[in-house]
Amino acid sequence: MPVSGPVTRAFPPGSYIEYAYLDAEGRPFPDPAATHLAENPWWDYARAVVLPGWRYEAPPQFVVPPDRLQRIKFESRAFGEPRRLIIYEPAEQPRAVLFVQDGVAFFRIGKMAEIAEALIRSGEIHPVRIVFIEPSDRNREYRFSPAYRAFVLKELLPRFSGGLPAGLWGASLGGLASLWLWGEEAAFSFAMAHSPALRARPGGSDAHRDPEWLTERLGEKTLSGRVYIEVGLLEWLLAPARRFAAMLAEGGVPHAYRERPSGHNWVTWRQGIAPGLKELLGRDLPL
Repeated sequence: MPVSGPVTRAFPPGSYIEYAYLDAEGRPFPDPAATHLAENPWWDYARAVVLPGWRYEAPPQFVVPPDRLQRIKFESRAFGEPRRLIIYEPAEQPRAVLFVQDGVAFFRIGKMAEIAEALIRSGEIHPVRIVFIEPSDRNREYRFSPAYRAFVLKELLPRFSGGLPAGLWGASLGGLASLWLWGEEAAFSFAMAHSPALRARPGGSDAHRDPEWLTERLGEKTLSGRVYIEVGLLEWLLAPARRFAAMLAEGGVPHAYRERPSGHNWVTWRQGIAPGLKELLGRDLPL
C-alpha cells in the first residue's frame, strides 16, 4: 500500500501486520526505527507491528528420526525432467497419504513433518504418509497445468498412495492447485488450502485480478470429501476464500473455515498446519 502522506487504517483486534517503506524509486527498505522483525523469511526488509491481543498459536512439534525421512529425485514423464520430493513415513502403518505443494517450504519453514509426528504420537491424528513436492515453476504448474495434473494423478499417486485415502495440501497458488485437483479428481478425498489464490483462471496471468473460475466451476459439480480452508483477514484473497467456503456450504460439502488476524505469509500458515491436520485426519474421523 504505497502512501505519500499520513494515513489512517483500521485493523482487526490482535493483528499481526507486516510492512516496509518505499524509496523514491518504489524499492522497499526497512523501517530504521522498528524493533520487531517480521516473523517471515521472505523479505529482509519486512518489519512487523503487533496489536494488543495478538497471540501466536505455536504448533506442537516432535523431532522426526532421520531414517523415516527420504529425499528422492523423481523422474517425471509428464515434465520430462526430475522433481525433488521429501517423503515422511510415520512409525505406525499409515492410514492416509498427503501430497503437499511447495513441499520444501512446508517441510523446512512450516515444520510439517515435526507437527504431524507430534500429533500422531499424542493420538490426535491418524498416521499419515506425507509427500512433499517441490515445483520447478510454481506459477505455471499450479495454474491448472495439465502436465502437473498428470504428474500428481498418474505418477505420484500410484507410486506413493498404496491404495490409501489421498489428500492434497497447499498455500496460495499451491492451495489453488490442491482445491482444483481435489474438486476435479475422485481419487482425492480431502484437501487443505491456506490463503488459496482463487482469483485465477486457466490461461490467466494475474492471481490478483482474474475471475474466480474455480469457485464457479466447482459450484456446478457434486463434490464429496472434506475441505479445510484458512485465510488471513489482512490479504486480498479474503473475499474469494469466503465465497469458496460459501459455495461448499451451499453444496453440503463437509468443511471447516477459519480467518486469522494476519496476512499472506508464513506467520498465518504455520498456525494452520496443526488444526488442518486434525480437521482432516483426526482419530475420530473415518478414513
